[in-house]
Amino acid sequence: METINKYFFLTVIVLGLIACDQKTDSQVSGVEWPSIQSPIAKDKTIENRVTEMLEKMTLEEKVGQMMQPEVRYITPEQVKQFHIGSVLNGGGSIAGKDGYATLAEWVQRADDYYYASVDDSDGAVPIPIFWGTDSMHGASNIIGATIFPHNIGLGAMRNPELMEKIGHVTAIETLTSGVDWLFAPTVAVVRNDRWGRTYESFSENPEVVKSYAAPVVKGIQGKANTPSLFAEDRLLANVKHFLGDGGTQYGIDQGNTMASEKELRDIHGQGYFSALAEGAQVVMASFNSWNGEKVHGNKHLLTDVLKNQMGFDGFVVSDWNGHGQVKGCSNESCPQAINAGIDMVMVPSDWQALIANTIESVKQGDIPMSRIDDAVTRILRVKMRMGLFDRGAPSQRKFSGKYEFLGSDEHRAVARQSVRESLVLLKNNQNILPLSAKQKVLVAGPAADDIGWASGGWTVTWQGVTDSNKDFPDGTSIYQGIKAVVEQADGQVELNEAGNFSEKPDVAIVVYGEKPYAEMQGDIKHLGYQSNVHVDLKILNKLKDQGIPVVSVFLSGRPLWVNKEINASDAFVAAWLPGSEGQGVADVLFSRVNGEMNYDFSGKLSFSWPKYRHQEILNWGDENYDPLFAYGFGLTYQDKNTNLDLLPEDVSFDKDVAQLEPVDIFVGRPVEPWQAYIQDSQGKISIRNMLPEQSTHIQSFSEDKTTQGDSRRVIWQGDALASLIFESEQSVNLAQYVKQNAVLSADVRVLTKPVKAVSLQLDCGEGCKKSVDLTETLKQIPGHVWTPLSIELDCLSSESNVFDQTEAFAISTEGSMELVVANLRVEISDDQRGRMSCDAL
Repeated sequence: METINKYFFLTVIVLGLIACDQKTDSQVSGVEWPSIQSPIAKDKTIENRVTEMLEKMTLEEKVGQMMQPEVRYITPEQVKQFHIGSVLNGGGSIAGKDGYATLAEWVQRADDYYYASVDDSDGAVPIPIFWGTDSMHGASNIIGATIFPHNIGLGAMRNPELMEKIGHVTAIETLTSGVDWLFAPTVAVVRNDRWGRTYESFSENPEVVKSYAAPVVKGIQGKANTPSLFAEDRLLANVKHFLGDGGTQYGIDQGNTMASEKELRDIHGQGYFSALAEGAQVVMASFNSWNGEKVHGNKHLLTDVLKNQMGFDGFVVSDWNGHGQVKGCSNESCPQAINAGIDMVMVPSDWQALIANTIESVKQGDIPMSRIDDAVTRILRVKMRMGLFDRGAPSQRKFSGKYEFLGSDEHRAVARQSVRESLVLLKNNQNILPLSAKQKVLVAGPAADDIGWASGGWTVTWQGVTDSNKDFPDGTSIYQGIKAVVEQADGQVELNEAGNFSEKPDVAIVVYGEKPYAEMQGDIKHLGYQSNVHVDLKILNKLKDQGIPVVSVFLSGRPLWVNKEINASDAFVAAWLPGSEGQGVADVLFSRVNGEMNYDFSGKLSFSWPKYRHQEILNWGDENYDPLFAYGFGLTYQDKNTNLDLLPEDVSFDKDVAQLEPVDIFVGRPVEPWQAYIQDSQGKISIRNMLPEQSTHIQSFSEDKTTQGDSRRVIWQGDALASLIFESEQSVNLAQYVKQNAVLSADVRVLTKPVKAVSLQLDCGEGCKKSVDLTETLKQIPGHVWTPLSIELDCLSSESNVFDQTEAFAISTEGSMELVVANLRVEISDDQRGRMSCDAL
């Protein structure tokens, strides 16, 4: 009996252990994720065809299908040689060019890749390649495309039906380039508005995001189980970024999201539930970490939750070198990310090494062959579902190369409607709006006649810095829209950026706001707008002091603390980033010629507006919720008693004013009001985004230090004086920084040591140029190693008063030299690493 009992209890223990081992992932985590039934059911014919194809493929062919290089770094011949499954254009690349491309160039490049991918002359299985692109708010990489408002403005519309139309228009215009996969929609739910991608989110409210995700997917792909699904006017959607991208601490891009799994599901997961239920076939993994672990390496989220619990049978694509951020990985090798559930790896330039190392990892048993087969099965399944094997070459498709479908009147009308519905009226004292178009109207502000500024990041270029309105043929700036309305009513209109005028106007419309930025380069320290310079406020006050009524049209990618600007305005409109159809703004600001209302304001805040500049975490439903304008706020012309009392302008309550804030000059990008230039005897050239710039004696390129494009490599050719210049549009007062022993700091990498004298020069106004000699300092820095360097600010002058009007810093030499520079700022720091006292210079 004793023996029987012993075996009985052992059996119970073993069965208990097995039962524990067999618990579902939701039981292990304690969180149930929804099981989502995709309307695109598995098709036996497709599944059999995939299985047959998989059996014929070599390991090399399978791994090639899992790679997505960037088009600048791969030729059609290499696509054939390495059996590549997909390519993308990103990071400012336009059809593989650092500049502009015609539709014919786009389509020819797409054809070249396609024919290479289906060339079976070497005995490989012919599998059509697909090309992915960032059509973020319209086909925004293509010159002449319709540019829609960014997501933050679209969220203010509360119009899911219009979102489907926008998705469809974006699909058609993207198809004109021969590209068949776009990386949208973004379904991030932003919790900290300091994040530089806030404008990519529809709302801080998960329900708004959920209500939009499905119609966007339907607009792009077509409706499942109908003839529209993946029809010739549709392409492949991509829901991103899974998961928690909008919840990082301090709003740091690619940072760490500290949240329970329940919060992850209930806040950040909502957009995926509706998108997958609509038939989304691709999910992009997120750069961020979740509780300290990079999502790209998180098997629980990518496989256990997304694929197993939620039932997702499409494929997971990584983000730009996101696999390389996983612990123990590099861009060239990361079995951890593939094992975690990444099916296709976005690896822009290091794809050959990654292919070789992935194959070796399979042979060594570090990646199970079953995982490779699963990934390739998912990729082939999606290619077959979308009809890629039957579409033929890009040039043979209906929309490829057809300019009549790019920026058509019908498409622009959809965008114009979305502009009208996205505008949010925050102030309308004395019901100054709507305006009569029969008046004398002054249009002022730096963004009034700049379509690129109104469009923001991810427009033509990665960071959205465009040359001129010529980049938007047939687009309309906000000024141009106003001008058309006023002149039609026989009114008078004058444009002057600074707010000057030839004849005193009846009203002034001032258009201003954040300059374009995109991921990483858009992160900010607090929500205070133009804290150091208040350039735009000066224009508003100048007009106000002359008794001219002022209407502010504020462009931004997030709510910002603009109490001073609101106080200086009679009416204040949050226009977000409206895009290429500026007429939509004028449609709402002005009444009809007969005095009747034309269009009313209908937009409602999808993000809470801060009362204080440190309220970067301000979300509807939070405890102690105390906004200036609550989520859902938005005046209309039907509202009475709309007068807004003066708002507090004091920032002394801020936790960060006890010590002077760093003055960022070049941190990932030139930080307003600073601009970067190279200069030699041929003139001065602005440094824009990731584009290379070159003159006779100096050239500059974008480089990656920590993140994409966050540093600048500069090559001095020698034989003539040349300079790298960081210049402010307005004088910046640094006198207080000198009194607190501030430094000018940077991270530098010396690739080629200087052969002639190198100077760091301060320009502080006419007749005021001070400099220090950096020659020996740069020679002593170890070659090719990132080194912190800081120079005490008062080394640049013995007189502190010259810092009242600092305008530029410049690094100059007549000889050859090659440097990489990142993180240039003025700051008060006790860090002694690389610190140069005046005596040492």
